[in-house]
Amino acid sequence: MDFAGLLEFLTTQPLLAVAMAAIFVIVLGGMVRGSAPVVSAILRGAGNLGLLAAFLLTIAQVTRLTTGSDLSLPQFGMPTQSVSGGETRVPMSNDGHFWVTADINGKSHRFLVDTGATLTAIAPSTALDAQVPQKSLRQTINMRTANGTVRAELATIDELRFGSILARDLDAVVAPGLGTTNVIGMNLLSRLARWRVEGRTLILVPKNPHQTPDT
Repeated sequence: MDFAGLLEFLTTQPLLAVAMAAIFVIVLGGMVRGSAPVVSAILRGAGNLGLLAAFLLTIAQVTRLTTGSDLSLPQFGMPTQSVSGGETRVPMSNDGHFWVTADINGKSHRFLVDTGATLTAIAPSTALDAQVPQKSLRQTINMRTANGTVRAELATIDELRFGSILARDLDAVVAPGLGTTNVIGMNLLSRLARWRVEGRTLILVPKNPHQTPDT
């Protein structure tokens, strides 16, 4: 990879870029330690703070994406996520899966409810139609699909509504490897009070149920 390619890659991985910049500052501080000890101490201190910030932000992001945590860091593109509404019942389709028609930022699209998916994922065409914004800290991840490992870009869904459930500021990935399929994953389901399958019906119950108009 040439220098230009490296810079392009780092623009998609800001936390890695912060960590590399911090390491560079620390090394620079070590190089001038003998001739400028005060400057060296300042540089090494700043570099260590940068490494600590990158480490903590990485932990925060992983925690937010893989658990039901309500962690919110809006200044770093991680606003508070919420799920509300009354009990929603989803009948099993003939293919053995649970499908819902959901409004994503006001646009109607079909979603597979997948309890085996860590993250909610949408197709590029859905992201374009619903104008799903990229995160302020633009990042990509490797995502495993039935067709192999593909790159997916982190994004935020302003509003996702189906049945009587309403989710706001929901973390998601835009995944080309899914084709035209959209998936509701555990990062939404884990924020519910409970969910269960009774016979051929999936029942979703938010923590703070209230009546909302059907969509």
